[in-house]
Amino acid sequence: MSVALHPTIALLQNNSLTMVVQQEIERAILAGEHAPGAKLNEAALALQLGVSRGPVREAFRILDEAGLVRTEKNRGVFVRDIPPDEAAEIYELRAAMEELVGRQLARHMTGAQRSEAEALVQAMDVAVQAQDQHTYHQLNLRFHERLVEMAGNRKLAAIYRKLVKEIALIRRRQLASVGVLPVSASEHRDILHAIASGNPEHAGRVMFDHALDGKERNRPLLAQGTAADA
Repeated sequence: MSVALHPTIALLQNNSLTMVVQQEIERAILAGEHAPGAKLNEAALALQLGVSRGPVREAFRILDEAGLVRTEKNRGVFVRDIPPDEAAEIYELRAAMEELVGRQLARHMTGAQRSEAEALVQAMDVAVQAQDQHTYHQLNLRFHERLVEMAGNRKLAAIYRKLVKEIALIRRRQLASVGVLPVSASEHRDILHAIASGNPEHAGRVMFDHALDGKERNRPLLAQGTAADA
């Protein structure tokens, strides 16, 4: 005979399960396992993850709010494909945030933080030599996320994570382009040197330019996406 769970415990269990399901679907989207524009099948995902459809449905709602999927009435849930004009706006906003981060870190980055950032850049160099795009992509995301966290502004960090998730698939395609990885790795070394200079204006400008360079490198891919949609 089964014993009914206390309502509070049942709620916590359900919320915990939804979080696990949401994190796994998000991981698969950001890893490129679900392409931009692809339809997500609620029943198939529930079967794959070994859960009922309720947590998957709730995970879809959370991912919709996060900007990773879009829900269309009577059609279903689809992985978001960021249109070119919106992607450009995200890159521009990210550039302004990166500039603020560069200025902050040039003023107060600690030795331990600098060592951590340098270790990430060194790992990125290894990934370039191995032509390991997947590892480089993950390290690239981690490098920028850590710099934002080191800046110490929690609200900025939360907004930044949302922006980065929205353009993660675009950045993955960008880094897969021939010759992009060495250029990107060189720019990350430049960022560290600029921060180490202790000049807030210089560090901010280098990080701002790095973000906008990513936008410019991405223009051909965005154009291809527009043509494909047409």
